[in-house]
Amino acid sequence: MSRAAAARRLASAAAYGGGGLSLLGASLYGVLRAEAKVARRAIGTTDNRVPDATGWYGRGRPGPAIKIALLGDSSAAGYGVARIEQTPGAWLGSGVAERADRRVHLREFAVVGAQSSHLGRQVDHALPMDPDVAVILIGANDVTHTVLPSESVRHLSEAVRRLKEEGVAVVVGTCPDLGTVSPLPPPLRQVARAWSRRLAAAQTIAVVEAGGRTVSLGSILGPEFAAAPALLFGPDRFHPSAAGYESLARLLVPSVLSALGMGEVEEETPRVGRGEAVLPIGYAAVKASQNPGTEIDGTEVGGAKRGVGGRWVTLMRRRLLPTGEAQAPDERSGEADGQHQESGDAPADDSAEAPA
Repeated sequence: MSRAAAARRLASAAAYGGGGLSLLGASLYGVLRAEAKVARRAIGTTDNRVPDATGWYGRGRPGPAIKIALLGDSSAAGYGVARIEQTPGAWLGSGVAERADRRVHLREFAVVGAQSSHLGRQVDHALPMDPDVAVILIGANDVTHTVLPSESVRHLSEAVRRLKEEGVAVVVGTCPDLGTVSPLPPPLRQVARAWSRRLAAAQTIAVVEAGGRTVSLGSILGPEFAAAPALLFGPDRFHPSAAGYESLARLLVPSVLSALGMGEVEEETPRVGRGEAVLPIGYAAVKASQNPGTEIDGTEVGGAKRGVGGRWVTLMRRRLLPTGEAQAPDERSGEADGQHQESGDAPADDSAEAPA
C-alpha cells in the first residue's frame, strides 16, 4: 500500500470508527508504548506557569479587530519560555496585526499536556468569543501517549467541523516530526518519526475534508532544527525555544492571513517553480508531512471537488513574511487566566508525563 493510500485509509478509519492500528502494525505500537514512558521521564516536566498571550495586538492600528482563537497543546501555549513576547501566540497576534494592518484580539485556549481528545472542551470555550479564525496545534502528545492515530484524527476532525459550522476559518499546524527529538533513543526515534508523519498526513486529509486548511510543521524548522538544536530547542530538548516558537509562528502567519482572505494576491495561485500544485489529497498530504511549511487547502478542478484520486487540494509553500518584534498584549482578559492548567481540560498528569 502506498503512503498516500495508507493516509487516506487512516483518515477514513477515523471517520467511520475504525481502529487504524493495522496501518502501523502491532509490533510498532508495542515498541512505542514500552519506550514512550522512558522518553517522557528523560524529557521531564516543570511547574513553571506558561505565559498567557491573550490580549490585544497591533497598537494604533484600525479596527474592527480580527479575533483569533489559539487551541491545542503546549506548542500552542509556548511551554518553556519566560515572557509573553516569546510565546507563539504573541508572535502570531503581532504578525497578523502587522501584515493585515488591523487590531487583533487573540485568546488562548491551549492546554499544556493536551491531546486531540481535549479539543472538544477547548472548542466549547472558544466559540462564545465568535472568532474569525481558529489556529490549532495538536498531535505530539497523542504520539508520546500512544493514542491510536484514528482516534486522534477523529477528535481533530470533529473540532474542525464544529468550528466551520459556526463560520470560523480554521488553520491546523499538523503533528511535528518527533524523529528530531534528542531524548528519544533508537528505535523509538524511528518509530516516533514514522508514527508522527503518518498522523500528520491523516490530520491533513481529515482537516481539509472538514473544511479547514493545514500547515505542515514537520521538523518545525526543517534543517534549521538539526543544524542548531541548542538554539531552537528549549532546555528539555523537546519543546521549541523562544527562537523556535518565533519560527513556528512565522510559518503560520501567511496561512492565517490567506484563511481570512487577507493574503497577498500573487500568493494565492500555485507556482510550479516553488513546487506548488493542485494534487489529489492523499499524495499531497504525504508530501506535506515531509516538507515543513507546506500548506494544504481544498480546491476544485473543472468545477469538481473530487477526482479519481479523491479530494482536489492546492499544495502551497508560502513565503515567510518579514515580521517585526513580537509585542506583549495591551491587556489581558481575566477570564483567560489559569486556562492552561484548568483541570477540566488538562489530562491527568504524573511525574513521568511530558507536556507537549
